[in-house]
Amino acid sequence: MAMKMDEKEPRKPFYTKVGNREIYHLYIADTTVNYTGKLKPAMAINGSIPAPALEFTEGDTAEIYVHNQMMMETSIHWHGLILPNRYDGVSYLTTAPIEAGQTHFYKFPLVQHGTYWYHSHTMTQQQSGMYGAFIIHPKQPPEQKEYTLLLSDWTNENPDQVERSLHNQTDWYGIRKGSTQNYAEAVAEGHLKTKLTNEWKRMVAMDVSDVYYDRFFSNGKAVNNAPQFKKGDQVKLHVINGSSSTYFWLKYAGGKITVAANDGEDVQPVPVDRLIIAVAETYDVIVTIPNDGSFEFLATSEDRTRSTSLWLGSGAQFKAKPLPRLKYFEGMKMMNDMMGMDGNMKKMDGMVMTNQVMDMNTVMYPEITGDETAAKDTGATAKKMSDMPGMDMAANTDMVTLNYAMLKAIKPTNLPAGPLKVLHFNLTGNMNRYVWTINNKTVSESDKILIKKGENVRIILYNNTMMRHPMHLHGHYFRVLNGQGDYSPLKNTLDIMPMETDTIEFAATASGDWFFHCHILYHMMSGMGRIFSYENSPANPELPDPASAIKKIYADDRRFFPAAKIGLESNGSDGTVSIANTRWKLSTLWHLGVNSRKGYESETMAGRYFGQMQWLYAYAGFDYHYKKTNDQEKNLFGQQSNKNNRHTVVAGVSYILPMLFVADARVDGNGKFRFQLGREDIPLTSRLRFTLMGNTDREYAVGMRYIFTKYFSVSSHYDSDMGLGGGLTLTY
Repeated sequence: MAMKMDEKEPRKPFYTKVGNREIYHLYIADTTVNYTGKLKPAMAINGSIPAPALEFTEGDTAEIYVHNQMMMETSIHWHGLILPNRYDGVSYLTTAPIEAGQTHFYKFPLVQHGTYWYHSHTMTQQQSGMYGAFIIHPKQPPEQKEYTLLLSDWTNENPDQVERSLHNQTDWYGIRKGSTQNYAEAVAEGHLKTKLTNEWKRMVAMDVSDVYYDRFFSNGKAVNNAPQFKKGDQVKLHVINGSSSTYFWLKYAGGKITVAANDGEDVQPVPVDRLIIAVAETYDVIVTIPNDGSFEFLATSEDRTRSTSLWLGSGAQFKAKPLPRLKYFEGMKMMNDMMGMDGNMKKMDGMVMTNQVMDMNTVMYPEITGDETAAKDTGATAKKMSDMPGMDMAANTDMVTLNYAMLKAIKPTNLPAGPLKVLHFNLTGNMNRYVWTINNKTVSESDKILIKKGENVRIILYNNTMMRHPMHLHGHYFRVLNGQGDYSPLKNTLDIMPMETDTIEFAATASGDWFFHCHILYHMMSGMGRIFSYENSPANPELPDPASAIKKIYADDRRFFPAAKIGLESNGSDGTVSIANTRWKLSTLWHLGVNSRKGYESETMAGRYFGQMQWLYAYAGFDYHYKKTNDQEKNLFGQQSNKNNRHTVVAGVSYILPMLFVADARVDGNGKFRFQLGREDIPLTSRLRFTLMGNTDREYAVGMRYIFTKYFSVSSHYDSDMGLGGGLTLTY
């Protein structure tokens, strides 16, 4: 429930306990931080990033007052908690937004114990610092030393600009990470054929993550220390991945890591050498301080650009072996064989990938496959995974890596008897336009999924994309059918790798609407999710106008993002400005010569993208072209070009061809046809790009652009109408 804050009211204590009531006050405010030598805006809770860790005891009641001291609305979601629907914390779906200057009160019983966390569920606020640990201790906790480790990612960029850039196909983050897989690099590494095959199948550069991050943090620091632990201590680490979009590889310099719980639920102990923790997952792991000294618990981003460390113990430092750079072209080669010409992942005959048992990215890991180029058939789809070089880890190393098949609950997790509802979710999308969907539909394009209290819901998930997706279900635990039978583990977030088919199931025991979505922040905002809705649920007092509220939810993935590329060169200016969302785009193109003889041209078009991969774009608009010339040019179809004073309506379609060339066919209001073929930003090197275009109006252009920053490039091009020029290109 929301209430107006009284600015004169004295600040209440952060934490108090009255009987079995555990009471917290959280104050959300804008702040500035300096993590890299630059002051940047951020959002803090009680003045800290990450937010303060909240600790409770199972069986007590949580009473939390969230005070919004910002000038915008916000929210808090209690990730992984089983609680009444109205307190789940998703604005406009389960809970009223916390408006500027308001306080919201949450009250719910603590019916579980384990490692959880909390974060904003409003726009991109989590990326700005709104996340914290939420630990519920059992009623009779064991005598054991503990430490909470919250991992996170940080970008100096405005997260809203990160989201806009991703939707506008920038590869600036690839440049920053050194993962453009350009042609010069392909030739140097003997992978020109791999690169050509990749683009023949209309795929962009291989990558394992979307965003370049300036820092990764362990409890808010790039390097953190826990010197209180001594030789022989066994320490339970509550590890939380509170990042917005980063997976982390976890390694420990002091020996084995014993996995004791996942997503708050205890599992039978599993000793491993390393594990990957997905976005939003939590693990309880036990490590031992083997000797005098300080031992590194190393968390490395999946793309291996950076890492963050927690040092356990004091004295001489013992480092964990760092993870080497990924072999991107080996990954590209594998994906070439896995991807069909239609953009869909190929199904392997007689083989089902599931529960992280077969990691397709293993071909990129030098620590597994060696530094030399993997065997030529590493990506062969006709072979079983165990026969593929680099895929059978046991054949190459004794290193034990955790996968979900190793997780076994400590007690039976069978669902109660009830009718079974089976759903099939294909995780779909494409990197070319940064579209992420389920069954090729965003949240706003799909109906709520109606379920009934008392039935069991089984979801069969297939990942038809080239990226991992951590799928999170609010307010419920689900069983992961991993071969452990009655002891299948319970989770609330499932990492599903490319080409995997995983099956989860949960008992429908609640009421109201609950979100199921990819927990990579920018995938969720793009629309990769669904809403489960219990039939005949009572009205939610938090949302008196549910029809208006759901429109707010749907607005997230319907948003339009602006983009522009403007050339300012000695022969004139040419460029485009557009605004686009998942399906629609409005754009204006212009060419403006430096003198009246070279003329000017503008085309304004509105259109829609079609198909899962969105290679087809249909549009209509208006074309105006003026150029002083006595030429009576005809196009290649024998029709008069009329470049002197052309103003006409236009309709057409464009289609992305193999090698990422765009074919464009259109007809104008005078019945004149034009066919155009071109491609922008061919990556010759990491920063040097080549562009070419030609059409049946006998117009052509070639150009080069060298990228200095995200927004500025030095460029030169020759245009058949404007001639040769050079200058700057501004990209937004």
